[in-house]
Amino acid sequence: MAIKSFQGPRVSLAKKVVKNILVRDVMSTSLILFRPKQTIHDVMKSFIKYRISGGPVVDKHGELMGVISEADCMKEISESRYFNMPILDKTVYHFMTKDVETIEASTSIFDAASLFSKTNRRRFPVIDKKRLVGQVSRKDIVIAALNLKSQTW
Repeated sequence: MAIKSFQGPRVSLAKKVVKNILVRDVMSTSLILFRPKQTIHDVMKSFIKYRISGGPVVDKHGELMGVISEADCMKEISESRYFNMPILDKTVYHFMTKDVETIEASTSIFDAASLFSKTNRRRFPVIDKKRLVGQVSRKDIVIAALNLKSQTW
């Protein structure tokens, strides 16, 4: 005689669909921005005030022109000492890094992690339709990865 099963039909569990987490989901959007006509002295004051080591330089339309960093300021300090000139007279445009690597807001965090691993950059300006919309750092990517469950990778 056959044995009957008293179990009901098995319910198939719906697989959890995880959307691709993008750079725009984890980037910082509150940035300290600099203008090309600001003085290096003003920039150095902002670095100290906001405890940052650099920031994007944008034009009046919000388009990224470059990045100014503490290293760029060191050039001005060094040159002013060498030529015995005051620090105050040079603008950001003179010292900023103009050729800046950027990352698109629509890039996945996994592609961003790959980009970080291939470069020695700690952060990238985030661009969307040629406009600066934020900044993503290595730390942002690490935090996003930790927040993912291992089965969603």
